[in-house]
Amino acid sequence: MSSNILGLRTTIYMVADLEKAKAWYSDAFGTKPYFDQPSYVGFNVAGYELGLMPDETPADGKAGTVLTYWGVENIEEAVAHFVALGASVVEKPTNVGGEIVVAGVSDPWGNVVGLIYNPEFKLP
Repeated sequence: MSSNILGLRTTIYMVADLEKAKAWYSDAFGTKPYFDQPSYVGFNVAGYELGLMPDETPADGKAGTVLTYWGVENIEEAVAHFVALGASVVEKPTNVGGEIVVAGVSDPWGNVVGLIYNPEFKLP
């Protein structure tokens, strides 16, 4: 059976302050946006789309319903990097089988950013 699903393309985080979020995500992911408009800011992160969209919902009023994991080479260093930028740890690095380790941090707008070290992952 073949799948029509082609894989991850875009993850969008809703933020109350687009300008502050743009600066925060630029620092967190080490890249500047390639698209910057009042309704959407887009980053290219290793070929994948990270988007920011305005949303006035306060961070403490959000319910976490979606979790996207961004691949990292060193999960402890990645978590420390995000925390140094003001994120809070919502899931400390946890081995989920084999050498795969996941963690989660919350950005200043209440979005959970998943991080994963997975040496088994290979692009098709």
